[in-house]
Amino acid sequence: MGTHDLQAPAGPKGPDSSEGEPFTVVNPATGEPFAEAADCGPAELDAVVARARAAWPAWRSDPAARSAALSAAADAAETVADDLAVLLTREQGKPLAEARSEVSRLAARLRYFAALVPRTRDVGDGRAGVRSQLRWQSVGPVAAIVPWNFPLQLASSKIAPALAAGNTVVLKPSPLTPLATRLLGNVLSGVLPPGVLTVVTGRDPLGARLATHPGIRQVTFTGSVATGRLVAEAAAAQLRPVTLELGGNDAAIVLDDVDLDALGPRLFWSAFRNCGQVCMAVKRVYAPAGRYAEVVEALAEQARSVVIGDGLDEATQLGPLNNPQQLGIVERFVDEAVARGAKPAVGGHRVDRPGYFYAPTVLTDVPPDSAVVTEEQFGPVLPVLPYDDLDEAVAAANATEYGLGGSVWGTDLDRAEAVAERLECGTVWLNHHAELSLAQPFAGTKDSGLGVAGGPWGLYGNLRPLVVHRPER
Repeated sequence: MGTHDLQAPAGPKGPDSSEGEPFTVVNPATGEPFAEAADCGPAELDAVVARARAAWPAWRSDPAARSAALSAAADAAETVADDLAVLLTREQGKPLAEARSEVSRLAARLRYFAALVPRTRDVGDGRAGVRSQLRWQSVGPVAAIVPWNFPLQLASSKIAPALAAGNTVVLKPSPLTPLATRLLGNVLSGVLPPGVLTVVTGRDPLGARLATHPGIRQVTFTGSVATGRLVAEAAAAQLRPVTLELGGNDAAIVLDDVDLDALGPRLFWSAFRNCGQVCMAVKRVYAPAGRYAEVVEALAEQARSVVIGDGLDEATQLGPLNNPQQLGIVERFVDEAVARGAKPAVGGHRVDRPGYFYAPTVLTDVPPDSAVVTEEQFGPVLPVLPYDDLDEAVAAANATEYGLGGSVWGTDLDRAEAVAERLECGTVWLNHHAELSLAQPFAGTKDSGLGVAGGPWGLYGNLRPLVVHRPER
């Protein structure tokens, strides 16, 4: 099937369709609309949730069939991998290489969870004549709401464990990036039973309607802290469990023994991949004062060499920001910091071309209390701050309401690990950043979220415990 056949996000009308009045989707590399997506209304959402509820008993009852279906889903996604990647680049902006990696990760995650089975075990207290056993049951229809920075990868991080656990899923992508996700839903409808997974596309308030729908049993959401609080409040009113991944302001602490020739490029791309639109990207660098100028120059040198352009061009390394609102936030953060004395070692301005491009920017002399340091800029901007004392750097790294990830960069790994253990976040890397295996837990502290994704922890987060007591004969 060619990409030209896949531009329309909605397939033929059928039992899993979310057809409604269309809205336009913009290519961030041009700033121009290039496709439309259906806007799911309240009545349509009711019907979708009802089908998810009706499909749940059969889906939860056959673990072997679920495993086979998830493996088939991975195969099906791979058959249209090129089309998914191109569509993802056109709506999100990321380079094709990154889009292909996202599709590959999606398929790998489906296969990983296809092989996971919750463990039943005895939980008795030693009383004679009674056997107590812990088992696990699915929770029911799950609402999965994903943002625009990694539409497919984040969708898979929610649907794979939820479906493996025996739940059905209603998945809502961002209205800025609905197309690849809707194509994925159409493809997977060929291997999953009707109602097990439905993709609904639409503008606000569709997400709020889905998260608070009475037929939904659990909500998993990735997005901003402000919206996450609203989701949590609505779920609390209905005593509904939630998993929230709400972004971060990850710090990288560079030690004085760092090998910049070896690690400089890796540190740079830990901050600038996907144009900096990564929740667990490096967003602040703390460098020892004695090597501050070296660290800044190593990062600036990388920024100067980056190929900026349309993600559909195979030569492109850095694409645009996804939308004009995010471009405006990045520009405002940089302008405010510069007005207070910060200096761009490189960048600090929009790129003079159509679309939502901002030059990769490395900032020096940044006031520590400026927004570009204290808030999540979510763009191709990296402030570098000096420190004289390592304790000072650790304190500064922890002085945030976020707690998603962090990293420490140096040659002495034992020393680096000792520093890493002092960081207040869910994951810490040494000499790399934002790399996760499918088997490990992913969770934040503080305002970075609630609950755990990834690995067996992600599976159990989509299950509820059931303890069965029976007399022994």
